[in-house]
Amino acid sequence: MLLLITHYSVLITCFSKEQLLARDDLIPAEGTIIDKQPNAFFKVQLDNTEHVVLAAVSGKMRKNRIRILVGDRVSVEMSPYDLSRGRITYRYK
Repeated sequence: MLLLITHYSVLITCFSKEQLLARDDLIPAEGTIIDKQPNAFFKVQLDNTEHVVLAAVSGKMRKNRIRILVGDRVSVEMSPYDLSRGRITYRYK
């Protein structure tokens, strides 16, 4: 049973564990950069599919100034809620 207390009311909701998706339940994938967008966004085509994901560079890659170019192979994490967006977590050499 999940108990959510807000400032104005108390909401009691019951969920089964199969229905809950945590924030950490990310879908890993690998692909190739096909296009560069403004503000460190990239279009990534996933391996063995025609699926294209709009992906941002993760915080640690920005902090360490990892450069990404068109044609690079990358690792992407996607949320199960929106499979058209993702986060680039690793650039393969």
